[in-house]
Amino acid sequence: MAKDHAIVELQHVYQMYGRGERRFTAVQDVNLTVREGEFVVLLGPSGCGKSTLLRIITGLQSPSEGTVLYRGEPLRGVNPHATIVFQTFALFPWLTVLENVEVALKAKGVPAKLRVARALDWIDVVGLDGFEMAYPRELSGGMRQKVGFARAMAVEPELLCLDEPFSALDVLSAESLRGELLELWVGGKIPTKAILMVTHNIDEAVYLADRIVVMEKNPGRIVNELQIGLPHPRQRKSPEYLRIVDQVYALLVGQTQPEAIELGSAPGEPGRTRSLPAIRIGDLAGLLEHVAESAKPAHDVYVLKDELGVDDDYLFRLIDAAEMLGFGTVSQGDFIITPLGETFAAASILARKEIFATRISRIPIFRWLMGLLKAAEGNELEREVILRALELEFPPEEAERQLDIIIEWGRYAELLSYDDDREVIFLERAPAVKTAA
Repeated sequence: MAKDHAIVELQHVYQMYGRGERRFTAVQDVNLTVREGEFVVLLGPSGCGKSTLLRIITGLQSPSEGTVLYRGEPLRGVNPHATIVFQTFALFPWLTVLENVEVALKAKGVPAKLRVARALDWIDVVGLDGFEMAYPRELSGGMRQKVGFARAMAVEPELLCLDEPFSALDVLSAESLRGELLELWVGGKIPTKAILMVTHNIDEAVYLADRIVVMEKNPGRIVNELQIGLPHPRQRKSPEYLRIVDQVYALLVGQTQPEAIELGSAPGEPGRTRSLPAIRIGDLAGLLEHVAESAKPAHDVYVLKDELGVDDDYLFRLIDAAEMLGFGTVSQGDFIITPLGETFAAASILARKEIFATRISRIPIFRWLMGLLKAAEGNELEREVILRALELEFPPEEAERQLDIIIEWGRYAELLSYDDDREVIFLERAPAVKTAA
């Protein structure tokens, strides 16, 4: 397919939420063009605004600032030439496969006689011939997602948007469906002029995309683009393929920055308040143990993913935590354990807690909370009070998540305690004796 004419263009697009001091930037100054014949993938960690951009492009959401052009004209309202497939199957459980596909055609105003014929054609194209009268409960996850694809493509969109369409499937179903989508696209068996997909799965992006657009979060923005010049079908074990995978991992995982940048600032201080990555501390210990046991000084991040059996997004959060705590560094796509990380990996349970306590006490957001508690009467504060303060730095949902992480890390380090009944956070101390009311 020729890749000449621009289908959709985003020009200096911003998306903000909230008001005044609680105004947060979810997407910052995004410029993006998708052309005819392109399969473009938006790749980045959870929370970087990938799905927000899909909603803006399909007209389900209007940007706070910036311009969205479709075929050179400003987009107003829902985009009639684009459709979206979500990661959840979004099927009506009381409708059959045929009826679920017909719904989209009915919404487009297609006459009843034509609806049935076109729906049956697309059910056949996605390989569900024979299941027309089945209900979603009778289908596997992969088959339900095929219904979603059939419904999306039945309206013959110019632009097909995919929001992590394979993430809710098991590994084999996802791989099968990727291959089938690629067969339809490369073979010209669908009328779609371009595909724009969101994912945080690097191998999936390299396997499918003509162009990968790499995004970062806090705030969500585009940081790099990469053309994938490999022909289809792509061989995952080829040196060229593995080189590109390694390159994309290096782009996403970045380089360890100076400590002032890695740790960020505390709430109320100049600069960006650094969020804590959502990880399980036991998994962080597992990463460090795995690396420490190896004789290799550096580990390719993309190899670690397979060795540890975790997805890309979670691996990046584990590495992020290791960098913040001084347990590891990243350079040119390699993870390197520090002497402190090796000490932590080899330490006893109690020694690990002591090391962890020392390290988190340096993190500004944790130091900020410890300072509040030390100044408070009885060295305790209601959860709601701290949450409201965090909401000046983060959107409400993220503020809640950050507070949960702080409590979990503080409990592990035996620096903080939390009374769930009273919803009170306090400095670690001997448990109080409860008396009868």
